[in-house]
Amino acid sequence: MPSDQGVSYSGQAGARLSGMDSERDGRTSARRTERLSVILDALASTGTVHVGDLAERFGVSQATLRRDLALLEEQHLLTRTHGGALAQDVAYELPVRYRDGQNREAKRRIAQVAVSRIPTGPYAVGLSGGTTTSEVAKSLADRADLTVVTNALNIAMDLTLRPKVRVIVTGGTARSQTYELVGPWAEHTLAGINIGTAIVGVDGISAGAGLTTHDEIEARTNAAMLDKAQRVIVVADGSKIGRVMLAHIAPITAVHEVVTDSTADEAEVEAIRQAGVRVSVV
Repeated sequence: MPSDQGVSYSGQAGARLSGMDSERDGRTSARRTERLSVILDALASTGTVHVGDLAERFGVSQATLRRDLALLEEQHLLTRTHGGALAQDVAYELPVRYRDGQNREAKRRIAQVAVSRIPTGPYAVGLSGGTTTSEVAKSLADRADLTVVTNALNIAMDLTLRPKVRVIVTGGTARSQTYELVGPWAEHTLAGINIGTAIVGVDGISAGAGLTTHDEIEARTNAAMLDKAQRVIVVADGSKIGRVMLAHIAPITAVHEVVTDSTADEAEVEAIRQAGVRVSVV
């Protein structure tokens, strides 16, 4: 029987095999990102995780989970122990690269509704950083005559590849957790720009506390974007509704519409509506 060793593939068959390998690699990467996100969420809520519990939860080997924990330890996001890991004894904010896989389908639907609010023709849209605003950017990518003003490096990079969209990027200091440019330079850029609609992501939104986030410098930069917008739309999955974080961005009265999903707390949604804000639930 001929051996398969040394066999090479070419033409359409080779392309199909290469595509299948890429697809498998993509699925593997997505599953790992989802695992890392869940691990960090668990650490944020309980302070500790155990390899055996995680392996059973994800249906993977303990060796795979130990590699996951080693990767997160290299990034100073946890401290490994003999049987698992402990949360780092520092202020906790899940980096955007690990938040990207959370509630992805809901974020896509939220983004589609937000984009439907943007009028046709020449128009300026402001986009803050975040996983849901990144979905908004993807939905805006094929719009003609659109100018996008953003302080998010990942959004700017993605949209720069789209020739139909004009991209304006603020200056500022980069935050590794959110890929956002923040601080006085970013605020100075925003002060000279007029925005039709600002679509912003937040870490928390409530009728009483308004819009909030983890970082006070980021909050000031986001507030500067809101101040230059004629209309403000907050895109937030249900986990953000009712949450109150450290840094205040703006009162709820600064918002014209909130787009969220059906997992949002109904009482909080109603309280936001009673404050005079339109709430769309997907």
